[in-house]
Amino acid sequence: MGSRDVIIIGGGLSGLTSAIHLSKAGLQVTVIEKSKYPSHKVCGEYVSNEVLPYLQSLDADPSVLEPSRISRLIISDHYGKTLETPLPLGGFGVSRYAFDQFLMQKMIANGVELIEDTVTNVFFENDRFFIDTNSYGVFSAPVVLGAYGKRAALDGKLSRPFFNEKSPWLAVKSHYSGSFPADMVGLHNFDGGYCGVSKVENDILNICYLVSYESFKHFKQIESHREQVLYRNQHLKEIFENSTPLFDKPLTISQVSFTDKEKVLNHILMIGDTAGLIHPLCGNGMAMAIQSARIAAEKVLAYFSSPAGNRLQMEQQYIKDWNKMFSGRMRTGRVLSRLFRNEKLSATMMKGLILFPGLLPGIIRRTHGKPLNAVPECV
Repeated sequence: MGSRDVIIIGGGLSGLTSAIHLSKAGLQVTVIEKSKYPSHKVCGEYVSNEVLPYLQSLDADPSVLEPSRISRLIISDHYGKTLETPLPLGGFGVSRYAFDQFLMQKMIANGVELIEDTVTNVFFENDRFFIDTNSYGVFSAPVVLGAYGKRAALDGKLSRPFFNEKSPWLAVKSHYSGSFPADMVGLHNFDGGYCGVSKVENDILNICYLVSYESFKHFKQIESHREQVLYRNQHLKEIFENSTPLFDKPLTISQVSFTDKEKVLNHILMIGDTAGLIHPLCGNGMAMAIQSARIAAEKVLAYFSSPAGNRLQMEQQYIKDWNKMFSGRMRTGRVLSRLFRNEKLSATMMKGLILFPGLLPGIIRRTHGKPLNAVPECV
């Protein structure tokens, strides 16, 4: 199948971004993705502006997609009590359908090879990877990035501990036509979960929520659960009742895991959701995926630029930088999730934030990063 430097398993945000970065620097890159482009994904579809300078330096400025420009956040507790604040950096709303397609086209234009197939196993022998696929046989490269999402059969093949642990979370997402401020992202809590609401390109309204299976299992259908549980929050009821679905039925994923995951396993550098998933309540998973792609790409380029090619150093530095960038956000996300899942604690927290509104921007900063610098031309 030809010579290549890097194989990336998965073509979501992190996989596509790292492929663009590495190919722009002159490496031969292959991306193996099981799904066809474009496709919809279960995702909040809000991106913090912290990643804009980096994307622009990769010639992948998402402004051409005409995303919504988001500058405000509104939060409501289970009882509908709300708090609104400006977002310190702001962000933009863009669908995964449009964004992934856009990045894929940029990647192809850079000379990246795209293989539509499913990876069934990965082996590492004699300082080289061998990747088994369903239809195209075996691929080989000295470096592999794992960017295949939240959960996949490959996690079982790699014996990742979280794969055998039952996760209590279910995620539901759909697009709608409806009235909602284009410059606002909403995070609305309900019994057993929380819901993100924001506009994306073409004035489309994205509604994506996470619910515990314990809450959902008492209802046979998404619609009945929504009407009997989510509608208890008056803001969610108003949004749903005044919106028209654009999908035939909502997209769902189960077994959404927020447990710790290995950042490097069997010498594979894990990026995006494959390395760790932040609670959607923090609203910044897409930016984190893009940031992790940059960290990995920089370490891979350093590895190839070194005459000795120190693999251990690459792996250790990636883990160190990933933890420095994200471990604090992940902890904050877990704490906020526990608080908002409990009605009494959620109400108490909202009262405190209303009394001391200056606390909320600080919490937001703990789940967001500083703007990423542009990639130097020589990298």
